[in-house]
Amino acid sequence: MSAEVAPFVLPGPPPARNTLAGWDTYRRTRKNFIPAPVLDRNAWRALSRRRRQMHDLHRAATHANLPVLSTPMSRAVSKLLTSRIETNALKQRPTTRAGVMVTGGGYQGKTESVCEIVATFEDRWRELVGHLNPDAVAGARDLHVPVAYVQTPVTAKPKSLCKAILHFYDAPVTSRMDLPDLIRQVADSLHDHGTKVLILDDITRLRMHRVDDQDTLDLIRAFMSMHVTLVLVGVDIPASGLLREGRRDAATGQYTLPPASLRRVNGLEATQTERRFDLVELGQFRYDSPTGIAAWIRHLTGVENALRLLDAGPGMLSTGTMPEYLFERTSGVVGLLERLIEDGCREAMDSGQEALTETLLDSIAIDLTHAPDRDQAAGEVPTVPSPRRTPNGRRRNTVLDDRGPAGAAG
Repeated sequence: MSAEVAPFVLPGPPPARNTLAGWDTYRRTRKNFIPAPVLDRNAWRALSRRRRQMHDLHRAATHANLPVLSTPMSRAVSKLLTSRIETNALKQRPTTRAGVMVTGGGYQGKTESVCEIVATFEDRWRELVGHLNPDAVAGARDLHVPVAYVQTPVTAKPKSLCKAILHFYDAPVTSRMDLPDLIRQVADSLHDHGTKVLILDDITRLRMHRVDDQDTLDLIRAFMSMHVTLVLVGVDIPASGLLREGRRDAATGQYTLPPASLRRVNGLEATQTERRFDLVELGQFRYDSPTGIAAWIRHLTGVENALRLLDAGPGMLSTGTMPEYLFERTSGVVGLLERLIEDGCREAMDSGQEALTETLLDSIAIDLTHAPDRDQAAGEVPTVPSPRRTPNGRRRNTVLDDRGPAGAAG
């Protein structure tokens, strides 16, 4: 194993995407990781003891950094989001840009999918404008920041949200700044840095029964007057109350929200233009139709091709009863599947089994109790299913089980 592998095995702490420097590092390095080479057990044994240790470390890193695979659901999100962002970025008129809401359950890869889509847009946009800010202030050299990524504070207030955005830009914030000052500073930062996309992640941390959260949502609507594409990401947005004042246009599928009342505070909203959002769902896999099952198996094939277990044969995850077993353990949620496979690969390496089997995975518990940076009250931590077994310890086939009202009642 060459010495050049070590930097990829131990790449250091992951970049904090909620800062300008962290986002830029993520964007530039997100595809830099090189997985371990594929070796069978005989080739592994032929290595020296030191090179086997390095290869095992590289394999562990490979399993901890499984690629974000395209799915039918993520492709639908990519199509809508890319189209909306590019169209808005090319607009010349000072009109309100329509936003996008990306919804779905917890651990379904919403954040990773959105960040990859938007980072790809930024790569193309920078090439288009020659890596320079086409809207730069005369005589100034502001950094060009096409994308800003911000996490919604757990206890959100208009001031705390403004401060979170300004923290991304490392813009100065003083205790003397009131809300209008903060909003004006946000508007200046977005404009001066040529920002085209503002991502607000974990947006369903807002609770619509709280006055502060209602004011924060009103502020978010005001951001749409700042000539950026607003991308809101959250768990089950339709049920969160964020759209309760909106109406759905049957012709366009867009949700129309009333204008923000903050136009009377910050002077940024010159019109009564209503705010429009496209709502797109990044759902989980389904196992109730031939099309859904085929899509799940294709995904499992992609996952198994990324694994580096020494005795992993073709179809380890995608043939026999394994697809149904994995769906039973994860309910088709990609984040739960990743956790199960990652922990299973570690156990397979530690035990010397070097392959994933149902028996081995039965010993792996998916524990999300202490998930970092997740707000369980906002639905960011999903319920983890347990495998169902018959009294003799064998799993029974559940594909044809009745999931209707009669089955639920029984």
